[in-house]
Amino acid sequence: MQLRISPSMRTITISSNNGVLDSMKVKVGTAARPPPYRNLFYTVLILAFLLPFVFILTAVVTLEGVDNCSSLDCLGRRLGPKLLGRRTDHSVRLMRDLYKTLNHVNFEEIPSEARLPGSFNEFLIEIKKNHYDIKTFAVFLKATMESMDREAKRSKLAEQLHKHFAADAIPKGIHCLSLRLADEYSSNALARKQLPSPELLPLLSDNSLHHFVLLTDNVLAASVVLTSTVRSSLRPKKIVFHVITDKKTYPVMHSWFSLHPPSPAIVEVKGIHQFDWLTRENVPILDAIESHHGVRNHYHGDHAKGSNFTDNPRIFASKLQARSPKYISLLNHLRIYLPELFPNLNKVIFLDDDVVIQRDLSPLWDINMAGKLNGAVETCNGDDKWVMSKRFRTYFNFSHPIISNNLDPDECAWAYGMNIFDLNAWRKTKIRDTYHYWLKENLKSNLMLWKFGTLPPALIAFRGHIHPIDPSWHMLGLGYQEKSNIDNVRKAAVIHYNGQCKPWLEIGFKHLKPFWTKHVNYSNEFIRNCHILKPEE
Repeated sequence: MQLRISPSMRTITISSNNGVLDSMKVKVGTAARPPPYRNLFYTVLILAFLLPFVFILTAVVTLEGVDNCSSLDCLGRRLGPKLLGRRTDHSVRLMRDLYKTLNHVNFEEIPSEARLPGSFNEFLIEIKKNHYDIKTFAVFLKATMESMDREAKRSKLAEQLHKHFAADAIPKGIHCLSLRLADEYSSNALARKQLPSPELLPLLSDNSLHHFVLLTDNVLAASVVLTSTVRSSLRPKKIVFHVITDKKTYPVMHSWFSLHPPSPAIVEVKGIHQFDWLTRENVPILDAIESHHGVRNHYHGDHAKGSNFTDNPRIFASKLQARSPKYISLLNHLRIYLPELFPNLNKVIFLDDDVVIQRDLSPLWDINMAGKLNGAVETCNGDDKWVMSKRFRTYFNFSHPIISNNLDPDECAWAYGMNIFDLNAWRKTKIRDTYHYWLKENLKSNLMLWKFGTLPPALIAFRGHIHPIDPSWHMLGLGYQEKSNIDNVRKAAVIHYNGQCKPWLEIGFKHLKPFWTKHVNYSNEFIRNCHILKPEE
């Protein structure tokens, strides 16, 4: 018999001596070997790293509280309470209860007799003094915020109303300038000299020249338009200005341009009274506009009547602007008679008196109008969504069947103020008749079709006759968009201060005024004596 012990000391083999494979293996139990020192080292190292990390995160949460939560903090707040058995912070439950209470009182009526604070300090004193519970606090907070919101809206509406009156008023300096120029016209022969001089009269109907038309009763504004046009032109000798004004302003306008001609350009000044055919008998619709009782009430009535603190201030401002008396003046409607006013001219550029020319406009005369007669910037697309978002729905009342049955609310609107008119093509249309027809329809409906000046009937009358030009030629909104992009203002060929905040008014936007005031000659004796002062830099 043989006995064999394995090297590992785990088994013993016993076999017979006769070679028979009669053997058995016996397992020998042995004590477990101690773990290797290397594993123990790694375990201790990992624990040494993790435990301080967990301790620091938990300490941060404890010290800072629940209100601050960086990405590192949040991890500690998730792990810390779980590892250390912490419960959810009481402030979290408090905030949840507050949200629930605020949401509940949102639908409760506030007692009208409640005494409310006028400031945040008064609010704090009140809640500390009375030790409100959470629901009473929420009700008090809601009432205070609603009260302050009403006051803010009232102030906004009052501001818009004051702007409206300021926009329609004549500034003292401009009134003084008009009086002095009128006196000059009566006492100074140079102020009454013929415009233009007799030898230049044939140029007024010379179609090889560039003819600009301006309809205005504001002499200071007119001087800026003409001065900026000449300064920006590469060929000022080719420019002819046709300034048309009303009867009372004619001596003022004639006096200014006689004494301060925009050389080397040519200028003529005419009054409405000098057009024999332009009478109320020949144009009865214009007389109806001024005499219609609904029109007079709308444009000369109480403009604050019917407004309340729930009105949107921006919408209220638009309503006020639409009620400006200038919209019913004959001078404002005169643009629809351009082919008759200038029977010998083929093409003109029409300018409003609240524009400034910053680039040579000569290329406009070479634009191929493709058979259209009104070159204008469309106002339905652009970066400025307030200024360049005007479609027919902006101006017309599409709840009225006459409008909804005849017009498309999504049709793109266009801008008056800088337009290229092909007068030859215009004379072949019935645009004036269409304009008159829709004015009459609006009067019959008691101004229910639209209430925004002369543009709406023009939008209808010129349908199908508009040739869109690049928006860089005419930038709008400087009279109501305070946030006009200054870089775009600098690049535009013509900038237009349409809106209430004209640059010659105190309410004009300070940062947009310099584009206009740089064309005013503040050293001129009339302007200096009337204290039309240069704005502060």
